[in-house]
Amino acid sequence: MYQTAVKKLSRMLVRKSVFFLPEERQIAIERRHRGREQFGKLEKADATIVSHGKSGRTWLRVMLSRIYQQRHGLPEGSLISFDDFHRRNKAIPKIFFTHDNYLRDYTGSATAAADYGGRRVLMLVRHPADVTVSQFFQWKHRMRVEKKGLLGYPDHGEDVPLFDFMMKPEWGLQRVMQFMNFWARDFGVLDPFALTRYEDLRRDPELELGRVMEFLGTPATAEEIREAVDFGSVEKMRKREEQAASSLTGGRLKPRDVNNPDSYKVRRAKVGGYKDYFDDEQVEHIDAAVNEFLAPIFGYGQAAAGQAN
Repeated sequence: MYQTAVKKLSRMLVRKSVFFLPEERQIAIERRHRGREQFGKLEKADATIVSHGKSGRTWLRVMLSRIYQQRHGLPEGSLISFDDFHRRNKAIPKIFFTHDNYLRDYTGSATAAADYGGRRVLMLVRHPADVTVSQFFQWKHRMRVEKKGLLGYPDHGEDVPLFDFMMKPEWGLQRVMQFMNFWARDFGVLDPFALTRYEDLRRDPELELGRVMEFLGTPATAEEIREAVDFGSVEKMRKREEQAASSLTGGRLKPRDVNNPDSYKVRRAKVGGYKDYFDDEQVEHIDAAVNEFLAPIFGYGQAAAGQAN
């Protein structure tokens, strides 16, 4: 809590100190400041988990947290955040969770390997169309006004239809694929490195969570994994969010509007759910873009997406 308060105060002071500058310059300065924060954590971390926003990171964090909670007697309501668990028990690694939004604003690096090479990195990915749909609802119902400007999303209150959001290069599908492709270019030189797909976590969460725990250097027993998977089930996470009873990192797992299902952090968690929002022609257009632009190493071509459903 102390570190979170310090971080928020630091960011507030930065914003106040540059309020007189043009907005574009303000954004550049704050992004660099956040990049410096990220670089400090990256340097100290035992492991880094990187993902584009809305790729299932909170679910993975809940399950990881549950294993460490049970193993080391930590409070149930806590969610692992960098070194907070490590400070309570040195056997727990310092894990840096990042969407890799700001680091290069500080380092100026042109590749992922330049910043992350030689560090223990796990990448969590999800079908980019599912990510984009979820990101649309995040932008529309959950994202703070100032964060929209920092990340280059549409202005607060702007009326953008979902398909337009999906196909706009600077906001939607293309942006997610560019992020994934940027990382894919360095997969061969990142070491130690592991890739985990959201779809595989959904299909066999015990197997995938076990792989993640092994990679983090803290192997889990079958019973620890089963309990964590049960604790992190969609039904139980959604129930905790509906009741707003969880203290997970200051309300991260809390709806913005209890009467609006699309404002929940845990919304649908459905593999291939993007197809429910578009007509056949639009889905065909989306799938064609994925086939054409996304690196095949992720396995999200049209045939793979069809098998997942």
